[in-house]
Amino acid sequence: MGITNTMTPEQVRRRTLVSGTIGAIVEWYEYTVYATAAALVFGPLFFPSLEPGISQIAALATFGVGFVARPIGAFVSGHLGDRLGRKSTLILTFAIMSVSTALIGVLPTYEAVGVLAPILLCVLRLAQGFAVGGEWGGAAIIAVENAPKGKRGFYGSWPQIGVSCGLLLGTAAVAAAGALTGDAFTTWGWRIPFLASIVLAAVGLYIRLNAAESPAFLAEQEKMAKESTHQKAPIPELLANHRKPLLIAIFGRFAEAGNYYLFTVFVLSYVTTTLQVPKQYGLTAVMIGSTLNIIMIPIFGRVSDSIGRKKTFLFGGAAIILTAWPIFALVQTGQQWAIILGVALFLSLGHAMVYAPLPAMYCELFPTAVRYSGISVGYQMASILLAGFMPALAGALVLWSGGTWPVVLIIIASAAIAMVSISFAKETKDLDLDAIGRAAIGQDKAGEKVQVKN
Repeated sequence: MGITNTMTPEQVRRRTLVSGTIGAIVEWYEYTVYATAAALVFGPLFFPSLEPGISQIAALATFGVGFVARPIGAFVSGHLGDRLGRKSTLILTFAIMSVSTALIGVLPTYEAVGVLAPILLCVLRLAQGFAVGGEWGGAAIIAVENAPKGKRGFYGSWPQIGVSCGLLLGTAAVAAAGALTGDAFTTWGWRIPFLASIVLAAVGLYIRLNAAESPAFLAEQEKMAKESTHQKAPIPELLANHRKPLLIAIFGRFAEAGNYYLFTVFVLSYVTTTLQVPKQYGLTAVMIGSTLNIIMIPIFGRVSDSIGRKKTFLFGGAAIILTAWPIFALVQTGQQWAIILGVALFLSLGHAMVYAPLPAMYCELFPTAVRYSGISVGYQMASILLAGFMPALAGALVLWSGGTWPVVLIIIASAAIAMVSISFAKETKDLDLDAIGRAAIGQDKAGEKVQVKN
């Protein structure tokens, strides 16, 4: 199945954009269901022999285990995406994520099989992480490479809402399962959102099979065929000739990589176990914040097409730094309205501003031949460096300090690192995509200046 020849270029763009966005929504629904279950029930189910606080940290650590596999998924998917195509690679990562999520839904607990239960949980979590390692890069590329002139930021921002849509749907699914099953949620009700992913996966797979391949990738393949050029292995090429943009991509993600999970996973655990308020407080906050995030990300994506990727990102980084302490002050009150306001403030303002321009900005750092590898490795290396174990680290720091001030310091420091990194990037919103890749250093291999088209 594929795109018919009777479709106009605009129709092809729209279908491809829908494919990337819907696929991202389904994958991040599956990822969010795991994160939410880890924050709420996995501690007593898979680590019952530990003290409650330690059990909760162990459960959150299994969430972080998936991030260990993300760079591996990024390297493998990057290679496949740059050599074999964006579309087929996205279908592969989607299938791996969907199967591993469904299997978690039927996984036996510690009470049934003992230590084998957390082992199997970690294995399936690793499979999820491997799939996500290639998912973001492919969805971002296929959106940006299909975008019309002057709208790469806007088009690239749409797969970004997949994360928050998935977060919203996943959190809502867990909340609904909890409301329907009551006390039984901790024994079997938590399985419902995982098993429900089978239906979503079928829809997402159908849509992805009908997507178009990236025109930039096809043009690159045609060019190499005409010139009888042998394609270099993308990963060695990336590491040898594109180190600076790769480092910018890695450290640029520090603004949102770990902070996102602090406000969507750690806060759920913190308000439930430390503040001892109803879990619905945190779930409602995340759902409302995600809704606002979905609205604001395309807006800031369009803003980045107007004022530039760098300015949009730097404004967002500053917003994160300035609001970090006030947000946690709101959360610590334990009042539902304050928790909702705090989470919503982060997701709709600081996070949306730094997250919206990332797909276009990262695609503009690398040439077509290594683009999938470059943005996947850069994005996912930041995940393992900062994001994966952040909820567990934050939980440990709160136990150690008796307060949230170390968490606030981490948020401020990480955002500052990201802002410094992005300041070294060139503004590339007005460049033709085939000229981009040299823009990160301001000149091509021959030393000629990159020409900007206004």
